[in-house]
Amino acid sequence: MKNIAVIGSGTMGNGIAHTFAQFGYAVNLIDINADALKKAIDTISKNLDRQVAKGTLSENDKENTLKNLSTHTDLKSAVANVDLVVEAATENIDLKLKIFKDLDAFTKPETILATNTSSISITQIAAVTNRGDKVIGMHFMNPVPIMKLVEVIRGYGTSNVTTNLVMELSQKLDKVPVEVNDYPGFVANRILMPMINEAIYSLYEGVAGVYEIDTVMKLGMAHPMGPLQLADFIGLDVCLAILNVLHQGFGNPKYAPCPLLVNMVTAGKKGVKSGEGFYDYSNGIKEAKVAAKFS
Repeated sequence: MKNIAVIGSGTMGNGIAHTFAQFGYAVNLIDINADALKKAIDTISKNLDRQVAKGTLSENDKENTLKNLSTHTDLKSAVANVDLVVEAATENIDLKLKIFKDLDAFTKPETILATNTSSISITQIAAVTNRGDKVIGMHFMNPVPIMKLVEVIRGYGTSNVTTNLVMELSQKLDKVPVEVNDYPGFVANRILMPMINEAIYSLYEGVAGVYEIDTVMKLGMAHPMGPLQLADFIGLDVCLAILNVLHQGFGNPKYAPCPLLVNMVTAGKKGVKSGEGFYDYSNGIKEAKVAAKFS
């Protein structure tokens, strides 16, 4: 597999495209918004500059990475001759089903169709295609160029051949692939999201403040980032969507999202992406402070 398409140029999409391109793959980065694509290439270029400054990448490697990237707004033409598609669009089931139905019609029969979904059923996505054996989950972690883990999720009909190819491909990207089965939240978010939700409940119930909760988890449990700050980085809307998938999928009230999280997302407070969540990012991520509502 040498020709890759990545759908979605947001944080995850541009990180996935960056990683494939850095390791020598020709990447078609696809988005319906041309401005978003320009912003994605600018982001990738800046992240490559950071790698060069740290000495983990040469200037020549940076230039070759950028040469491996091309941007597209037309899905049909951009996926016609690729060997693998990685979908990294918004975590919305209706949107993903539409994309995969189109991909099934637009790609070669042998093309593997992967999704970077963090919780939505691979089996459900595969059901709208005629190639269930070639549909799989590739759940990268953020920031993609740095984080080693790739959750490789097998749908009900995913073949051993497809799974093995994706496991091997992930290793070629200098990642550590972990094979898991298709159940709500997979492994990462089935464990992570209840922890984040419990941290939000602790704030909601007045057990402690934002700073205190995050400090306990960082210093007491050696987490590099507190759960409330992590939620801001993931996106509070994404956290809510994943918790809803867990709650609906298992029918267990322990996965019910905290009312505070629901209210914050409804009010447009989505974390870093909106400039405010549990922290205020109006002066930049490095200058973040506990949001006024919680201080």
